[in-house]
Amino acid sequence: MNQQLKKALRNILIGFSYVFHPLFTPLFAVTFYDFFIGINYPAEAKYLFYIQIILVTVFIPLTVYFLLRSYKKVESIMLANVNQRKMPLAIHSLLVFILLKNTVSVEFGLPLYYFFLGTLISTLLALVATFLEFKVSLHLTATSGLATFVVVTSLFFQVNLLPVIAMLLFSIGAVATSRLLMKAHTPSELLAGLIVGTAPQLLLLFWF
Repeated sequence: MNQQLKKALRNILIGFSYVFHPLFTPLFAVTFYDFFIGINYPAEAKYLFYIQIILVTVFIPLTVYFLLRSYKKVESIMLANVNQRKMPLAIHSLLVFILLKNTVSVEFGLPLYYFFLGTLISTLLALVATFLEFKVSLHLTATSGLATFVVVTSLFFQVNLLPVIAMLLFSIGAVATSRLLMKAHTPSELLAGLIVGTAPQLLLLFWF
């Protein structure tokens, strides 16, 4: 029974690596912002916005991943090999840049705009790290960036989001533990991910 409990807890923790995969955090950020703050656009425009976010941050990267995998340029969606991260990160940077230029405007909300700008900076930093043969934890980058965005939003609008913040802080710990259990990262790589995800969001706070 004790072994079964340990196995169940392990599976739950590993599940955090999939739920909080970097591909999903932009959609989480948009959904959170729309639910708690609200995107003041007509329904049709809002639906189109969601469709664009899902296409650019989820479906196109997944399509690129399967294309790269078919050519044996990547082995896993977790991008465990540091050299296999370069092309996906470069493409992801370009996609986020396109979103900033054409979709995510300041009109949708300043914190949301800065979240995507911070995401772009974090992705570029992670890309630079690959050329230094260092593997930043993209999961920690994404999850900590999302948590920092929620904190910034709470401060910006002076709303109490402590339950959401607490849940995301727990998720950071769970994702970090998950990545260690899967032997995907070292503690230094996790720490680097935490810094790379948090720092751009905090620095952009001073622009508000």
